[in-house]
Amino acid sequence: MSGHSKWSTIKRKKAATDAKRGNLFTRLAREISVAAREGGGDPETNVSLRLAVDRAKSSNMPKENIERSIRRGTGEDKEGANFEQIMYEGYATHGVALMIEVVTDNRNRTVADLRHELMQVNGNLADAGAVSWQFKRSAYFVIPTGSAEADAIFEAAVEAGAEDVILGEDDIEIIGPVDAYKAISDAMESLAVKAADASLRMIPDSVVSLTAGESLQVMRMIEHIEDLDDVQAVFSNLDVTDEAVALLETA
Repeated sequence: MSGHSKWSTIKRKKAATDAKRGNLFTRLAREISVAAREGGGDPETNVSLRLAVDRAKSSNMPKENIERSIRRGTGEDKEGANFEQIMYEGYATHGVALMIEVVTDNRNRTVADLRHELMQVNGNLADAGAVSWQFKRSAYFVIPTGSAEADAIFEAAVEAGAEDVILGEDDIEIIGPVDAYKAISDAMESLAVKAADASLRMIPDSVVSLTAGESLQVMRMIEHIEDLDDVQAVFSNLDVTDEAVALLETA
């Protein structure tokens, strides 16, 4: 997973300097509202909401924006469109499987946009279930090495319910069941460890290996899809190698 982690780091750096910060806040607001509507407005009991709020805070979204988005989701604030969260399935070039998470107020627009992007690279949307069987929704954390003793992080993560802890040179990746997200997050906080990434991800059961050049094509295509207004995240079963990440950084 190390390549995936480094690729995510590159994307986070790009987002931090993205001129479209207003667009980022719009996406985050949608995510918060949907999470609050589906699971209630308390981040302590609603894992999806806690995740969305944490992501908003890490992106320096103003507190009043976060609170207003929660109120919209719970129905206390009637302003704004009615959004829904949907997971679309598809294939990129070279047969790479995709899970595309969107928050939209117009399914027809979203599907048209996704089809257009995928057709550019000979990809396509797939029927529900055609791709998802290859993935498992999991809690995912990336902890920079040096944040705390690796052994302490490992023990705390496993005690909190983590299924896998991958010790890398630059970071430590923690994967666990969705219902362990809060426990793992709390365990890291107890160690005064700040995660570079904390999210719910679709983790593939197995990966597709391509050449560095082919991987770069897929990674660029995924970035184009992520730039669509309604798209929150894109997950794939691509084996992201360090070589492919290096190509992306210099491209």
